[in-house]
Amino acid sequence: MRIDYAVTAPEGYKTLLAMYGYLKKTDLAPALLHLVYLRVSQINGCPYCVDLHWKDAIQAGEEPRKLNGVSNWKYMPFFSPLEKAALAYAEAITILPGLEVSDAVYNEARQHFQDKDLVDLGLAIAHMNMLNRVAITFHKVPEL
Repeated sequence: MRIDYAVTAPEGYKTLLAMYGYLKKTDLAPALLHLVYLRVSQINGCPYCVDLHWKDAIQAGEEPRKLNGVSNWKYMPFFSPLEKAALAYAEAITILPGLEVSDAVYNEARQHFQDKDLVDLGLAIAHMNMLNRVAITFHKVPEL
């Protein structure tokens, strides 16, 4: 059994979660954030976060069929050009192929987002990567 990090370091955990408060106040649509959180969590293989963000997206009104397509978004007709740019950006930041986000992915995202929104999207992606890594390290899984 691994350590329950939320109980062991509650102040650190609350500080980590506080970033959600900032992100909710940005101009990024909640539905877009849910898609990005889900995709990053899928890439990282975080069972807790995949379950959590899938449920959050459903509660926010996303269609289950669309959420089912997130793992294969490039080939699904359900996603807008803005959502595709955000998902590509999320994958690039999470995977960091060649240890960078390519100019092509970055420039595509710039076409769809204002400067601050693109920075906020990058912060949201980095935040989810951090949360995934903590949850994976301590084997946090969804409750039945």
